[in-house]
Amino acid sequence: MKRKLRSGLSVSLLAVAACVALHSPHSLAARDAQTVLKETCQGCHTPEANNALSRISHQRKTPEGWLMSIARMQIMHGLQISDDDRRTLVKYLADTQGLAPSETDGVRYALERRLNTVEKFDDQTSQMCGRCHSGARVALQRRPAQEWERLVNFHLGQWPSLEYQALSRDRDWFDLARKEMVPLLAKRYPLDDPAWKAWQGSAPKAEALVGDWSFSGHLPGKGELAGVMSVTADGSDTFKVNVKGQYADGSPFNGEGNAILYTGYEWRGNVSIDGVTMRQVFAAQGNAMQGRMFEAEHDERGLDFVAAKQGSNRLLAVQPGYLKAGSETEVTLIGSGLTGKPDFGKGVEVVQVLEQTPERLRVKLKAAANAQPGLRNVTVGTLKGPTLSVYSKIAEVKVVPEFSVARIGEGGGSTPKVQGRFDAEAWGKGADGKPYRIGVFPAQWTVEAFDDRAKEDEDVRFAGTMQADTGVFTPGDAGPNPQRKMSTNNAGNLKVIAAIDDAGRSLTGEGHMIVTVQRWNNPPIP
Repeated sequence: MKRKLRSGLSVSLLAVAACVALHSPHSLAARDAQTVLKETCQGCHTPEANNALSRISHQRKTPEGWLMSIARMQIMHGLQISDDDRRTLVKYLADTQGLAPSETDGVRYALERRLNTVEKFDDQTSQMCGRCHSGARVALQRRPAQEWERLVNFHLGQWPSLEYQALSRDRDWFDLARKEMVPLLAKRYPLDDPAWKAWQGSAPKAEALVGDWSFSGHLPGKGELAGVMSVTADGSDTFKVNVKGQYADGSPFNGEGNAILYTGYEWRGNVSIDGVTMRQVFAAQGNAMQGRMFEAEHDERGLDFVAAKQGSNRLLAVQPGYLKAGSETEVTLIGSGLTGKPDFGKGVEVVQVLEQTPERLRVKLKAAANAQPGLRNVTVGTLKGPTLSVYSKIAEVKVVPEFSVARIGEGGGSTPKVQGRFDAEAWGKGADGKPYRIGVFPAQWTVEAFDDRAKEDEDVRFAGTMQADTGVFTPGDAGPNPQRKMSTNNAGNLKVIAAIDDAGRSLTGEGHMIVTVQRWNNPPIP
């Protein structure tokens, strides 16, 4: 049963509404932020010097972080606020109390919904904070020591059983949190940081983003794509977006929508691609954009995205990024300002230039039979970009992600299934004997029981279905299954196996996938 708010919204519905608000432009009738703060927030947050408000003025967060704070006020304190006022507050707070690009570096995976990322924090942070939510949620906010301590007190007050849970009942969690974690977090993630002050003084104008952008992307289970994203101004820090592109197999990637810019670089878009609503979470700086696009209803269905503004000079991608010694293939370079002569390094000959524009360069390449295996620097005139992998044979296959989580769900329900989506990466050995990544190869996909218990429980039969040619796993239905022991649900513990054919040799790689239950609470930052 979903928890009900005083406003009548469920927690899950509020999360959906919040995400839509984050990616949507403002209404023309929206009130100014100072009015909203005074009339909506000041009843609980007392005024301080310099037009500050208690608690609010002593934190810095991403747009998603501020959105979650307002949602918490609605859930826990009965805040009544319109969608337009919520958008206004998020925009104002993210712009004036946000994070600089360098402060989000390394933890943007949480904003981009890369849910199978294995985090790398110190043991203390992982055990004290990361056992309940991602460490990135902590790293994506800034507070002084007093506010970090208040956050500790809030945790224990809101979840009083916290001290009795795993990785807490075996230690004095509250004492450690106050005496060790608070000073650590205040030093690592301080409110006052030179990076933020420097960014506030140098952030580019939003108008600089207007124009055409060449982009490249990769969608697991589908492949590489490229195209042009046209951006036109639609108000202050808001834009209209038109996307025209295609995948390597020729299928279209077209659509349109809108976007909003927070903090001078945090691009959030809402675009309908061939009838499917997709979110855009990009870092947009200068002539470059980079991030991820993902389906609004299925954030696991997402693609890496990198773009260069047309008129700039940048080589974005080499598609495909590999070539076998002794063979010929067509390769497409994506970027902006691709006007020079292409070069693919020693042992690789440009047989023919098939197409060349400033944004797209298509060539036929031939690798010498004795070409040394390894990475080649690719250049177009003076532009340097991604590398080309030359290989003679595949040494190893890796399943990416190596560890993943899929979730059973309801067909068309409020908690849809969360797929597993995989790539098969081929790796080679260079002339120096060191491994190097060749690229993503077509593969045949299967699943097996991960261990004896999974075999006994027939997890392969019940947990879901793997598409043999795409690496897309669709979990089973939610709810009790009378065909299983004790009528349990369709959870499972599976090996994910990719088989690649290399000139008649079959090589396999393995990954690990947990198929588990629905995620009922799905906040903007996990």
